[in-house]
Amino acid sequence: MQLALLRSFIACALASAFLASAQAQEKVVNLYSARHYQTDEALYSSFTRQTGITVKRIEGKEDELLERIRNEGANSPADVLLTVDAARLAVAHEMGLLAPVRSKLLEARIPAHLRTDDWFAFSLRARVIVYAKGAVDPQEVKNYGDLANPRLRGKLCSRSGSHPYNLSLLASIIAHQGEAKAEEWARGVVANFARAPKGGDTDQIRAVAAGECGVALANTYYLARLMRSDKPEDRKTMERIGVVWPDQKGSGTHVNVSGGGMLKTAPHKEAALKFLEYLASDEAQRHFADGNNEWPVVAGVKLGNPALEELGTFKADKLPVGSLATYRAKAQLIFDRSGYR
Repeated sequence: MQLALLRSFIACALASAFLASAQAQEKVVNLYSARHYQTDEALYSSFTRQTGITVKRIEGKEDELLERIRNEGANSPADVLLTVDAARLAVAHEMGLLAPVRSKLLEARIPAHLRTDDWFAFSLRARVIVYAKGAVDPQEVKNYGDLANPRLRGKLCSRSGSHPYNLSLLASIIAHQGEAKAEEWARGVVANFARAPKGGDTDQIRAVAAGECGVALANTYYLARLMRSDKPEDRKTMERIGVVWPDQKGSGTHVNVSGGGMLKTAPHKEAALKFLEYLASDEAQRHFADGNNEWPVVAGVKLGNPALEELGTFKADKLPVGSLATYRAKAQLIFDRSGYR
């Protein structure tokens, strides 16, 4: 009886080892992605052509994907997580889902302030000030701090303070100036609202163009989309607004990221590393820029995006991306106390 049990145990162990070996050798990378951009299809197809590794993708909202990975545990098929916003990547780290990655290529190509031990930024989106031409003097909104100035009373439109884009901006203000100054800024911004926060970044841009408000914050890739649009109404919108790169004489314009990392339980670790390294290649970096209007993280990449070229160069804040996650919870508390909802 004991011999039979031993034989059964050995057979199961060998079967498990064979399955694990087969999975490791399979030329596939299982991607869990919160990037909902159809233009990324070309990115994955090119990777497959170059490496022979098939990209199998599951898309979902950030929180849903993180919960799914945690529930799947050691049996998760996920190799790589891609998402937007540094704070969301930090949550994956805090949940213990990501594996430390050592790659000389990634360390050489991605600046130190745009990576951590277990996740990497692959593209940037800058948060700029949009103003109504003829209604607001751009010299009065040169810095984020200007948005709290009483002279803008009743002129500012915004999306929710609980959105990651605004939380990350406030986190950067906390990192640079401290909590007290950050709360003073948040209360000043709330006092200047033209209406209660609602909608997304594109809605804020359209509201400024329509005269509903004089200024707003928006991520650059929303502006670039409108600039590249063939729709007459989008062109009219862009004709009526101006763009300011904030804090150019200070710490620089706040940037957030789209990035990713390898899961601790990844069954295809070699393929996952190749995929992450591919995302830092010139080709992939150009795709982020030309396909989805995001800025590359790798210096010197030549772009073919007329909208980004028109927006021009700018001084970006080099605050380490990990700091945005560090102060995210405090940012939410400050927004809540300030009535920025």
